[in-house]
Amino acid sequence: MKFIGYCRRHALRIGISLMMVVLLLLNSQGVFHVDWIERLEDRVYDMRLLANMPGGVDPRVVIVDIDEKSLQEQGHWPWPRNRLAQLVDLLFDRYKIDVLGFDIFFGERDESSGLKQLEALARSDLAADAGFKSSLSRLRPQLDYDQLFADSLKNRRVVLGYIFQDAQSEMLGDQSPSGDPSRVASKVAVGALPKPAFARSSFDPATVGAVVASGFTGNLPELQANAWTGGFFSAPLVDVDGVFRRQPMLQMYQGELYESLSLAVARLNLDKEQISLGRSHGDQTELGVEYLKLGEDARRDFKYWVPVDQHMAALIPYRGRQGSFTYVSATDVLQGKIDSEVLRNKIVLVGSTAPGLKDLRSTPMQRIYAGVEMHANLIAGIIDRTIMGRAPNAPSYEFGMIFGIGVLLALVLPVFGPRNASIMFAALMSCVIGFDTLWWRTYNEVLPLASILLLSIFLFVFNMGYGWVVETRGKRLLSGLFGQYVPPELVDEMAKDPGAYSLEGESRELTVLFSDVRGFTTISEGLDPTQLTQLMNEYLTPMTHVIHQHRGTIDKYMGDAIMAFWGAPLHDPQHARHALLAGMEMLAKLEALQDHFKAKGWPPIKAGVGLNTGEMTVGNMGSEFRLAYTVMGDAVNLGSRLEGLTKEYGVQIMVSEFTRAAVPDFVYRELDRVRVKGKDKPVGIFEPVCAQGEEPAGLLEELALYEVALRSYREQTWQQAAEQFAQLQTLHPQRYLYQVYAKRITYLRESPPGPDWDGSFTFTTK
Repeated sequence: MKFIGYCRRHALRIGISLMMVVLLLLNSQGVFHVDWIERLEDRVYDMRLLANMPGGVDPRVVIVDIDEKSLQEQGHWPWPRNRLAQLVDLLFDRYKIDVLGFDIFFGERDESSGLKQLEALARSDLAADAGFKSSLSRLRPQLDYDQLFADSLKNRRVVLGYIFQDAQSEMLGDQSPSGDPSRVASKVAVGALPKPAFARSSFDPATVGAVVASGFTGNLPELQANAWTGGFFSAPLVDVDGVFRRQPMLQMYQGELYESLSLAVARLNLDKEQISLGRSHGDQTELGVEYLKLGEDARRDFKYWVPVDQHMAALIPYRGRQGSFTYVSATDVLQGKIDSEVLRNKIVLVGSTAPGLKDLRSTPMQRIYAGVEMHANLIAGIIDRTIMGRAPNAPSYEFGMIFGIGVLLALVLPVFGPRNASIMFAALMSCVIGFDTLWWRTYNEVLPLASILLLSIFLFVFNMGYGWVVETRGKRLLSGLFGQYVPPELVDEMAKDPGAYSLEGESRELTVLFSDVRGFTTISEGLDPTQLTQLMNEYLTPMTHVIHQHRGTIDKYMGDAIMAFWGAPLHDPQHARHALLAGMEMLAKLEALQDHFKAKGWPPIKAGVGLNTGEMTVGNMGSEFRLAYTVMGDAVNLGSRLEGLTKEYGVQIMVSEFTRAAVPDFVYRELDRVRVKGKDKPVGIFEPVCAQGEEPAGLLEELALYEVALRSYREQTWQQAAEQFAQLQTLHPQRYLYQVYAKRITYLRESPPGPDWDGSFTFTTK
C-alpha cells in the first residue's frame, strides 16, 4: 500500500521516466533507429579509446615516410621505379627488415627512363643502325625500371597495396556468385589483383557480410607477380561524422574474398599462411562471421583470432596521436643515414604524410592523421591481439542495463533530495563506467554505453529539474537568510543542500577583507550630500560586484569602508585565494573608475585593503532587536589593523603571513614584522604584487636587492642597510617603503634595539 501511495504521489515523474525507458529499449532492439544515438555511441567509443590508449612509440612497425623532405630531395612523386628498387634493396639487404608493405599502388608503367622513345627510334630512324640497336639491347635491362622494381620484389616478404574502387556498403546477397573463395580472380579491371589466400570455410560466401567492391585499381602484373602477396588499403567504411574508426579486413570482389594490407602484413610477419572464417558462439551461418582465424591451428589457438563486425571490419586499435610509430624519411633511407637497429627485423610500411599526396584521414585521435599509421595500428593490434570486438551479447546487455537502471532511477530519484540523488547517480555511473572499462580491458570487447548514459543523465536531470521547479521552499528560505550577504549564484549553490547551512555560530578558518577610502573626511567636505551619496554608490557598487564574483560574503558597509569574508556560509577551500584576487581586482577596478570620477568633477579616490586568514567565529550575532551574519575574533581584528597600516608603508594592499602561506603562488614583497595594538606576537606583513609567472620586467631584481637590505636591517648592520636602502630609493624613487626604512634606520642607529631584537616594529595605535 505504501508503494502504491508513493507511486500515486509521484505519478507524473515516474510516468515520464518510464516512457523514456521504453523508447530506448525499443531503439536498442532495432524496432526503430535514432541516428543521433548511434553518433553519440561513436563519440562515447572515441572517449573510451582515448582513455585506454597505451601511448608511447611502438618500435616494431617503422614507417618509411615519403614526406616533404623526401619530395624536395628526391623529386616530385611518382619517383622512378629504379629508385624504388634501390629502396627495397636497401631495406632488405642493408637494413635486414622482416616484412615490407606498400601503402601505395603502382598501376601505371614508368616511362621516365626514355626506353620507350629509344625503342621507337630503333624501329624508325635508326632501324638500320646496328650499333645503336646493340647498345640499346645492352642498356634495356638498366632502363626497364618496372622490371628492375619487379626484380627487387622477387623472393622477398613484400606486400603491395591496391585500391578497391566504388566499394559499396551493401551486403552480399543472392545476386552475388557463390563458390570457393580461394579461387583466383579471372577478371580484373586495371592492373592485377593478388591471389586470395584463404582456406576453405564452412561459411557459404553468400552469407559472408563483406563489403562488395565493384572494381579495383591494381598493380602492374609483373610487380604483383613478384611480390609475396597484396592487400587493399581503401577504407570504404567511414562513419557518418567523417571519422575512420574501423577498416575492412576482407572485401568481396566477383565472389572472392581479398585481405587488407594490414592483415596481409601481419599474417606474413606471424608466418600464418591461412585464414579461415569463424564464430565464437556456434556455427549458425545466418548470424555471420565474428572472427578471422589466422593459421592452421587457429581453432585451438585463439591468440590469432581477429574480431570483425558484420561488415568484416575491425576497429582500429589506435595507440595514440600520430607519431605512435617510428617514422623515418624515405630520402634518409636512400642515402643510408638511418641507424640499422631502427629497421633491423622490423615491419616496414612505405607511405606518405605529405599533404599533397592526400593520404590524410580524420580519426578519433586527431582530425588530420596519416593513413599509413592507421595500417600500422592495425598490424600491431593483430600481433598483440588488442583489436576490440563488438560484444556478441551486446543487445541483451543493453536491454538489461536500460531496463534495470531505468526502472531503478524512475522509482528512487523522486524521493531523494539533491545531495543523495547526486551521490546515488555518481555511484551508479561509476559502477557502469567501471564495469565497462573492466570488460574493455579484460575481454577486448566494446559494450553499448551511450544509450545507458543518456538514459541515466536524462532521468537524473529531469528529476532534479522537476524538484527545482516544484520544491523551491528551501531555496526561498536560504535567500531570506543569506540573500543580503551573498550573491544569488551562491544562494543557488547552497540551495542544492539547504540543510547544510544555518545561522548558528561556529568556528571556522576564514579570510577577512577590510577596505577603506583614504582621506574620506576631506572628500566628503568638498561635496554636497547628494554628490557624496552618488559618489559612494558608484564606488561601492562595483566593489561589491567584485567581491561577489569571487564568492565573497559582504559583512557590512561602514560609511566608506567595506568588510567582507570568504569561506562562509558556503565552504570554500580556496577562500584565501578568492579573497586575495578580489582585493587586487578591487584596486584595479578603482583605478579604472578615476576617469569617470574626474569627468563628474569628483576628487580622485584611493583606498587601502587589508586581508588576514585565520580561525574566526561566524554566525548570526547581535541582539534580540537586530541580528547580523558576521565574523568575530582576533583574526578579524588583525585584518582591520592591516588595512590601517597600508598608508604607513605606502601600499594599497597588505596581507598577513597567514594569507601569504595560504596562497603561495603569488609574488609578495615582505613589508615588515609588526606588533599591532592588542597583539604581543609579531606578525609578518606582505604586499602581494602579482601571480608567479606574470612578474613585470625588473621586479625580481628589485625584490632580491630589497631582501638583502631587509636582512642587513634585521641583523642591525645599520651602515650597510642604509646604503642598500639608499640604492633602492635611487633606483625606485616612487617606492615610499624605502623612505620608511631609511628613517627607521636613522632612529635605530641612535637608539639601538638591543641584541635580542626580533626585527619587528610595534605600533601603538589602531
